[in-house]
Amino acid sequence: MSKIETGKIDFGKVKGPVSAVPGPGQAVPAQTATNEEDRSKDAFFVQVAEMAEAMIARHGKEFAIGALVLAAKFIAEGRPLIKRDIGHGEAAGAAKACGN
Repeated sequence: MSKIETGKIDFGKVKGPVSAVPGPGQAVPAQTATNEEDRSKDAFFVQVAEMAEAMIARHGKEFAIGALVLAAKFIAEGRPLIKRDIGHGEAAGAAKACGN
């Protein structure tokens, strides 16, 4: 994946989709609920990022990528990510065995 140099983008020329701009007689969407939802999503993204960084530091980027892709696959298929009948005990036990 290549990096985009945002310094070279002329934002004056960049236009969003027409449907995103309210026209005459259209109400502007409420921002309060969206901002609260955005803050919640941002907090979860920070948690995912911190976990990914920890996985990379401990086991390398290939492991982190594989774990995140596998989790995404399970979510897409509607499969459980953990065994609810044993709770976090199994994962906690595995972490303790590894020295965490």
